[in-house]
Amino acid sequence: MNDPSLAPLAASLREETAQGDLVLIVDDVPDNLAMLHDALDESGYTVLVATSGEAALMRAAQARPDIVLLDAMMPGMDGFEVARRLKGDAATAHIPIVFMTGLTETEHLVAALGTGAVDYVTKPIKPKEVLARMDVHLRGARHARQQAQQAGHARNALDAFGYASITVRMPEGRVIWQTSLARELLQRYAQTTAPAMPAAMRDWLAQHLPATRQGVEPPPLVLVQGAAELQVRVHQQTGDDDDDGAGQGDAQGVSGDWLLILREVSDGAAIEAMRLALKLTAREAEVLYWVAKGKTNKDIGDILGSSPATAKKHLERIYVKLGVETRTAAAAVALKRIRESLPQFQL
Repeated sequence: MNDPSLAPLAASLREETAQGDLVLIVDDVPDNLAMLHDALDESGYTVLVATSGEAALMRAAQARPDIVLLDAMMPGMDGFEVARRLKGDAATAHIPIVFMTGLTETEHLVAALGTGAVDYVTKPIKPKEVLARMDVHLRGARHARQQAQQAGHARNALDAFGYASITVRMPEGRVIWQTSLARELLQRYAQTTAPAMPAAMRDWLAQHLPATRQGVEPPPLVLVQGAAELQVRVHQQTGDDDDDGAGQGDAQGVSGDWLLILREVSDGAAIEAMRLALKLTAREAEVLYWVAKGKTNKDIGDILGSSPATAKKHLERIYVKLGVETRTAAAAVALKRIRESLPQFQL
C-alpha cells in the first residue's frame, strides 16, 4: 500500500494542505481570477476557482477550502447569499470568508460582515494586500480546522457504534458484544470468533489501558493482511467489571468494559471515501486516487486496464468537478479528503 518512491511527493502535499493553503477564489470576471490565481499560486497556495455562486457552494462542499475569497457582486446568486449559505452549513461554517468588493458604502460593508465574513478588501484588488489579510485569518482558521477535525473524529467513532465496533471485558479478555462487520473483520484478520479476543488485542489493551484511564490516547493496534490493514482504537470505557477478578484488574488499571472501534484501511476504502466525499464516479475516484499517488496517465491506464488517453479524459472531468487546473491541485484536494475520512491512512 505504501510506495517509498512516492513518499516525498505525498509528504509535500500533506504538509501544504495541513498548513492551511487551500484557497477558493469566487469571481465572475476571468481577469480577476487569473490575477489572483497567479499571485496565490506563486506564493505556494493551492488554488480552486469558481465563477458563480452555485459553483462556489459546490466547490466548498467538495474540497473544504481553508479560506474563501468571495466577490460580492455576481449575476444570479451574489456573494452575500453564498456567504450566508456557507455559514449556514455545519460542514463549511468554520471557513473564513474575505469579501472582494467595489462597494464602499458603509451599509454594504456592514452587510458583508453581517453574513459572517471575517474581512473585506476593496477593488481594484491588490494581491499583496490580499495575501497579508489571508495570512492573518488563516492562523485562526488552522485552530478552527483542528477543532473541526477533532469533532469529526469523535463523530466518526460514534457513527461506528453499531457498525464496526466491539465491547470487550478486561482483564479476562472476552468479547461481550460486537457488530456484524466487526465479527467479519476479526475472523478475517485474526481468525477469532466471540467470545475469544485476539491475543494481540488483549496484550495491547493490557499494556495501554492504565494510561488510557489517565486521559492518554493509546496508539492504534494494527493488524495487517496483504495490502490492507485493520486499525483498532479505544473509544471509551462503558462499564466496570464486578467479577471476582476485578480487584486485581483495578490494581492494574485495566478492569472494565471497553468499547473499541475497528476500521479497515486499504486502497479500496480510500477510493470509496473520495468517491462519496467529492461526488465522483467510481472510475473518476480511481483515477484521482492514483494521481494522488503520483502515477502518470500511462501508469493509470496500465493499472485500470485502459489507455492513457482515457485516463486523461477522466482527469479533465475531475478538474472541472473540483474546480482545479493542475494535477498537483487535484492531488492536494484528494489527500485532504482522504485524511478527513480516514485519518490514519497513509499514501
